[in-house]
Amino acid sequence: MPHADSSLVPDNIQTKAEFWDHIHVQLEGLLDGQRHWVSNTANASSLIYNSLLAFPRFFGRTEDKAVNWCGFYIDWTLFPAPRYPEPVLTDDANRLLLGPFCGKPACQFIQTAPGKARGVCADAYLKQETLVVPEVDLYPGHIACDGETKSEIVIPLIRTAENVTTVLGVLDLDCLAVNGFDDDDKVGLERIATLIVNACNW
Repeated sequence: MPHADSSLVPDNIQTKAEFWDHIHVQLEGLLDGQRHWVSNTANASSLIYNSLLAFPRFFGRTEDKAVNWCGFYIDWTLFPAPRYPEPVLTDDANRLLLGPFCGKPACQFIQTAPGKARGVCADAYLKQETLVVPEVDLYPGHIACDGETKSEIVIPLIRTAENVTTVLGVLDLDCLAVNGFDDDDKVGLERIATLIVNACNW
């Protein structure tokens, strides 16, 4: 099967639970044999985004309910050190840096330092829990990367090994509809986040 066909959604899929199960299976296939987190998060964001566009029962392409952004913010320590040209020094400490995504241009970083952290992505990262925001304009400290966004869900990428828990970043989805995401999306996306964490070398 061509890689692009993995984002097709069969007509027999009618519920969100079925949809996210299907995405999980498709993503397992895309990630097989690849361990680089940049490559895997790139394919994951594309698969999720384009599959949601192809699922009109709940999302689709219409202006009143489409998902308009899907991507990753990753802890600054996980980005490779620059090699060429001579590195320009930047102060990226205590930041989530923009990773692979699909959608319009987005904020290049999210502050996570005490006293500076704000927004849904920072809160999900620091609290180490998924946040479902029914109406972003009512969320304290919301960072409006796209003024058309009405709701949001952010899932932390959590790795646990040898009793040590590390938050690697977040998976972030925006929607044009108020109340665009629910518990079914939360459960499905948390499974996908776990799959991505376990499939990558960080």
